[in-house]
Amino acid sequence: MRDNPEQIILPHKVKVKEIDSSILIEDEELKERRRKRITLIGQLLIGIFGFVLWELFAKWKIIDAYYWSSPSIIWETGLIAFTEGTLWSDLLYTSGATILGFLFGTFFGALLGLSFWWSYFYSRIAEPYLIAFNAIPKLALAPVLVILFGIGFSSKVVLAFMMTVIVTAIAAHSGVKSVDSDLEKMLFSLGAKKHHIFAKVVIPSAMPWIVSSLKINIALALAGTIVGEFISSRQGIGRMILYAGQIMNINLVWVGVVVLSILSVLMYVGTVWVEKRLLRGRRIRG
Repeated sequence: MRDNPEQIILPHKVKVKEIDSSILIEDEELKERRRKRITLIGQLLIGIFGFVLWELFAKWKIIDAYYWSSPSIIWETGLIAFTEGTLWSDLLYTSGATILGFLFGTFFGALLGLSFWWSYFYSRIAEPYLIAFNAIPKLALAPVLVILFGIGFSSKVVLAFMMTVIVTAIAAHSGVKSVDSDLEKMLFSLGAKKHHIFAKVVIPSAMPWIVSSLKINIALALAGTIVGEFISSRQGIGRMILYAGQIMNINLVWVGVVVLSILSVLMYVGTVWVEKRLLRGRRIRG
């Protein structure tokens, strides 16, 4: 009895398709890496071009170097502030308060938002107060918080916490409301307990919403910390900028602004890295 040709050809076709699909995946990965590399190079070139243009405009007196300074002078002033001044300790102070406030605000905000799932009436009663508190300009409370918690490190952490906790709670609450109610009913009918559904369905469903607030929260936390340092502080980049403005040291003011810009970019990159780890396996648009 002769073999059926399809029985011999079919496995070969399957293998060819598997090889073709793997090649396509590798090609897409290479293209994505190339796109990221080109994007990064473009971003760096634009930044370098901006600084070069700034330096030339100051040198050619197109802009007033007294007010706008120049990258070379800012670099020299920054080196002096790092080696002979308190810029390094101020940087650690500001970044430490920002990161702690960000972590506490994100964690407790997520818990608050997720807690709304447990009770319909609790959610409906608390939601208007959550929205009302979000509408309050938290920075206006900064003088009160500084009086309550002192001019030290803790008041800056509390300010950063206040700036982030409600944003995260609202994001988590939105994630809770997006959970499929039919899926919940089906799981309950199959005998699942409430804490099982919360752990296996609610938290994974709300996680993208919580993670999406991270990049906003880190900027808000930094803003809260700087405002607290502006009001009253012994350390921090905000205190340094305020002091430099009082003594009319414009170059030092620009050093503080540039350092804060670099710090905010690094923190943003850090939150993007955390976002990718938390949402591994999901498609995230950067």
